[in-house]
Amino acid sequence: MNLILLGPPGAGKGTQAEGLAKRRGLIQLSTGDMLREAVKAGTPVGREAKAIMEAGGLVPDAVVIKIIADRIEHADCANGFILDGFPRTLKQAAALDELLAGQGKKLDAVIELKVDDGILESRIENRARETAAAGGTPRADDNADALRKRLMAYYRETAPLIGYYFAKGKLHSVDGMAPITEVAGSVDGVLSALAAP
Repeated sequence: MNLILLGPPGAGKGTQAEGLAKRRGLIQLSTGDMLREAVKAGTPVGREAKAIMEAGGLVPDAVVIKIIADRIEHADCANGFILDGFPRTLKQAAALDELLAGQGKKLDAVIELKVDDGILESRIENRARETAAAGGTPRADDNADALRKRLMAYYRETAPLIGYYFAKGKLHSVDGMAPITEVAGSVDGVLSALAAP
């Protein structure tokens, strides 16, 4: 089963993707991790990405798509994958559709974690406090100002994907404000319904 998790920053996509990967034997694919792995491995597309990043540029969609194309062909993705952090724009979604079709694969579902923006702020600040209390270093963007900027970018660039995937019949929304285990149960419910004959 090939999935995308959608939702604003702090909605819990990473947490849910991690749990889903364990429960369903799927591979969680984070674009950031894939980029770093490709650079470290010195693959042709990794070298291309490294040159762009070293010059201070943003890795273009075409390079990210090549990295995803390479990664989903690995044997560990045969059972399915969860894309975490991609696509972020309509252009990326169209490129992903083309890539999957070219590899004879398809997207089974897009799970939207619906959340209340006002509560996200306290969730993000709580995450920063918990990370610090556990002896870790909170993410630099785990604060109210950064969250507002990230939300603006999300609504401008990524939120249009909700309509895009709804029109394709792939969108399934769950309440992302529920406790983590309840959200996981809702997501599993959606996937079980899809898997049923």
